[in-house]
Amino acid sequence: MSTAFALEAHRLRQAAGLSAEQIARATGAATSTVRGWLGLRSEPSGARAERVAELSAITDRLERVMPRHYIPLWLSKPNEALGDEKPIDVIAAGEYRQVARVIAAIEDPGAT
Repeated sequence: MSTAFALEAHRLRQAAGLSAEQIARATGAATSTVRGWLGLRSEPSGARAERVAELSAITDRLERVMPRHYIPLWLSKPNEALGDEKPIDVIAAGEYRQVARVIAAIEDPGAT
């Protein structure tokens, strides 16, 4: 079974260097469930699929402004612009746009 969402979870692991645990944290899924996605044995659906898509969009933007190997750390560090919340937890809470605004400030520092 390979759907676009499972393939995207797999890409997040391979290209962005996110661990199964980080993907699980961002999506609210169990790590064992994410391992099923990564092995293309199952697929995320509903809110979990939305979180995969949002996490993918965030990592794509981050790749343009920082080295790829730093992305997993950036997502896991408390961020002052997010009220000292970790971006990965903000994404998990369905607040993708808050993280996107922080990245927009990195992309165009003169706009803030």
